[in-house]
Amino acid sequence: MKRKSNEAFVRVETRPGGGGVGSPAARREKPRRPESTPPTAGQSWMSAAAIRELVESVVVAFVLAFLFRTFEAEAFVIPTGSMAPTLMGRHRDVHCAKCGYPYQINASSEVEQPTNRLTNNEVVSGTCPMCRFPMDIGPGNPQGKSYPSYPGDRIIVTKFPYQFGDPERFDVAVFKYPGGAKTNYIKRIVGIPNETVIIRHGDLLIRPDGQQEPVIVQKPADKILAMMQPVYDNDYVVPELVLQGMPPRWTPSSPPAGRPDAWKPSEDGKSFRVNGNAPGEAWLHYQHRVPCYSHWQRLLSGGRLSPESIPPQLITDFAPYNTERNRMEPVDSWRQALDRSSHVLGMGKSVGHQKLGLHWVGDLLLECSVTADQGSGQFLMALVKAGVVFRCEIDLATGQARLLIDGLPEFRPTAATKCRGPGTHRVRFANFDQKLWLWVDGSLAQFDATTSYWPLDDSRPEAVDLEPARVGSRQAALRVSHLKLFRDIYYIAERGASTMCDYDPSPGEFPHFYGSDDFEEKFIEFFSSPGHWDVFRRRRQVEFHLGKDQYLALGDNSAQSLDSRLWEQRGPQYHVDRNLLIGKALFVYWPHSWNTIPGTRGLPGFPDGVWFPFFPNFARMGSVR
Repeated sequence: MKRKSNEAFVRVETRPGGGGVGSPAARREKPRRPESTPPTAGQSWMSAAAIRELVESVVVAFVLAFLFRTFEAEAFVIPTGSMAPTLMGRHRDVHCAKCGYPYQINASSEVEQPTNRLTNNEVVSGTCPMCRFPMDIGPGNPQGKSYPSYPGDRIIVTKFPYQFGDPERFDVAVFKYPGGAKTNYIKRIVGIPNETVIIRHGDLLIRPDGQQEPVIVQKPADKILAMMQPVYDNDYVVPELVLQGMPPRWTPSSPPAGRPDAWKPSEDGKSFRVNGNAPGEAWLHYQHRVPCYSHWQRLLSGGRLSPESIPPQLITDFAPYNTERNRMEPVDSWRQALDRSSHVLGMGKSVGHQKLGLHWVGDLLLECSVTADQGSGQFLMALVKAGVVFRCEIDLATGQARLLIDGLPEFRPTAATKCRGPGTHRVRFANFDQKLWLWVDGSLAQFDATTSYWPLDDSRPEAVDLEPARVGSRQAALRVSHLKLFRDIYYIAERGASTMCDYDPSPGEFPHFYGSDDFEEKFIEFFSSPGHWDVFRRRRQVEFHLGKDQYLALGDNSAQSLDSRLWEQRGPQYHVDRNLLIGKALFVYWPHSWNTIPGTRGLPGFPDGVWFPFFPNFARMGSVR
């Protein structure tokens, strides 16, 4: 992490002589020289005492600023994307040309570290997380727009908490790199002294010294919302894909014959309604149907898509931030030919298998707006992991929410919520780290019993995981909209190596798509076919023991983070010693500014927005969580 040494933090004003506002010293007037009387020989407009006072004031101001910087707070700039999307390094902002979804692409390779000199190897392509359109953002792109490269977030780091207390798990901390004290790093503290941290199947487990069995680390609610990654937002439906044969992601289950009570989509496919007249349950299912590069090639060449060509797949740790392709990126001859053909079609470059997301993620968060026409019936939500269905049922007459897990009849915690009677509410339901969570209108529901559950066999997904999220109605007239699905961070189990893959590299153990030219089609086949999924049982795990005053630090962007997992291959130890900690990341005070006013794009006469240089990016300012 690059340290911004010339940032100004504080301005200190002093009043010599101790006279504050309203004091006698402040009220005394100094004698003033008549304007018509020039200074005599040996005199000056400023006396020696005044000069001394001025110098002392400046010195005191600098000393106080130095002390503030040394002991209280300091400003830093994020240079890389190891903490994305929580904190942004150098990047490019993009709105997908097909679905309009805004996302960021890593651009830290455009500058040398740590000199910050431009490399003349600009990013020219990135892939949308919603519709997976590979977008050309280089010079002469089909959109006719410029996509500037922005510097990373500017943050304030407070030193006070670590001077009088210890770092807490999941703090975002700045520290001196163990392999070079002149280099500052920023990561999230995930391991604390006197324990062993285990990375297994994307989760963190800890085994405190003296304890035999490890336990999973459960993130607090605020960390879940800060660290979750987008999977799909139904507000960004691509009509072009639907018209050309791709099934929608959210589909109603077929009701029994003679019962016309299934969910009905709106004309634009962004909301759904059910009348709730018939007894029983009516469900709306999510299927992770993700087009790939070759599908977009086929569409833009005039072809059509068949439902069979884009089957439901498992959700993986795909991250759009990591899909950058550079102008001078070395590739083989096969990919060079592919890139040339994509440019002719107005597409960006394809990405390799490493950037498609290689790991199944089962911890999900479902969010939606639900409108109840009446105060009767129940609103239902469900998430699936490793073949187990986790449900939330909200009684619209009383507002009481109940959680259930298939196969665990004794698990039935309840909570009161605001979701009562007719009206519209924003609801989030999550299954993260072996614990269920519920938010209604931004408030975390408080249940009458624990919502944690005993570890299940989550080493392998089942066929039902191909429909991992659902919303439903039990005799309730409902409308749901703004359907969004998020996933948890997947921590890749590496130690010392840099393959950034959980799978055993032995022949026959890797997924069969790995390293092949037609990897995209094989990738889809692998993640859509339960017969291939035994390989998930053989994912590796790694362990890191921490002694006194030792911490484990990992990046939120696990696939692109040079953190504690990889330091051993470069010489230093994997832990961060207590004396290397600088402080806790407190606030993003200046993300990159805009050159137009947000929200004005498309106004009459302003297709690209109202021009306003250096307009503050208020949306990204805020506390670091």
